[in-house]
Amino acid sequence: MRMTFSWRLVKFLTVSAVLLLSAQVYVSRVIFSKHRPKPRPIPEQEYRVLSPQTYKYILNQPAVCKDRSPFLVFMVPVAPFDAEAREAVRKTWGAPGQDTLTLFYVGVPEGGQRSGIQDKLEKESREHADIIQINFQDSYKNLTIKTMMMMNWLATHCPNASYAMKVDADIFVNVFYLIRRLTSSPRQDYITGSLINDGKPRRESNSKWQVTEELYPEDSFPPYVSGAGYVFSTDLAARISWASRFVRMIPLEDVYVGLCLHVLVVRPVYSRSLLTLRNLFEIQNLEYDRCTFAKLVLVNGFKPLKLLSAWEDFSQGHTSCYILLH
Repeated sequence: MRMTFSWRLVKFLTVSAVLLLSAQVYVSRVIFSKHRPKPRPIPEQEYRVLSPQTYKYILNQPAVCKDRSPFLVFMVPVAPFDAEAREAVRKTWGAPGQDTLTLFYVGVPEGGQRSGIQDKLEKESREHADIIQINFQDSYKNLTIKTMMMMNWLATHCPNASYAMKVDADIFVNVFYLIRRLTSSPRQDYITGSLINDGKPRRESNSKWQVTEELYPEDSFPPYVSGAGYVFSTDLAARISWASRFVRMIPLEDVYVGLCLHVLVVRPVYSRSLLTLRNLFEIQNLEYDRCTFAKLVLVNGFKPLKLLSAWEDFSQGHTSCYILLH
């Protein structure tokens, strides 16, 4: 009798979560769309920096979705030299699966295509067939370019996937919980993560995140999700790419995606547990604890060795944590 009641409670909370999330997406879209001026295209020379037509693939996997439609595509931006991080992801949450596909996105390494790093990258690509390289300089300042090229790649080569997750390589992803949540999530106009509603541009010249008033004159940013990791329905990939024609490039990739969503009148939504209201995208560093992590989608701050160690325990024992996943 007690087990029947618990099962009914789980079903009730799951259905409630779906209805609540769908209502949140709809209401946010209605409110977000009021009093919106029609966007104006940015000058062609400015758009050229972000246009897919500007760049070419050095390494590509164009047929990876030809005979399959993954439920979830992990899109991992990573530095060309960081082979250790890529290997750790392949052995943990990014391991090949029936429902998932993991791809790594890189630019050109320092030293160019004739460097030793490039040779190693091409060898790694031949071995794993999961690296996509585009001919822009790989740097922090160019993360916005990398992100928009990732969106374009997804829209072009894997449009029939259900969801995608842009996620950094130093993140712990609870792929089991994530897939379970996504089976009851909206399939269109949906993006979730660690939502930031009060972002403001930093004007200090010595700041890593400086955005000048000339580049972005507004005093605040529209809502956006932290770039550490966010999940979205794949219909948004093509739409975000299209919206970039109306948004001047700024060197903050997560804010830039938020600006594109603003053009699209799509508002990112919170991802929280119904029982505890805890943010499921934990961008702060946490000490590993199996049952704490079982209740989260992601946790920040995992270098390769730490990720491998935590995953060995988590993958074998997470089901022993009795939790109501919604």
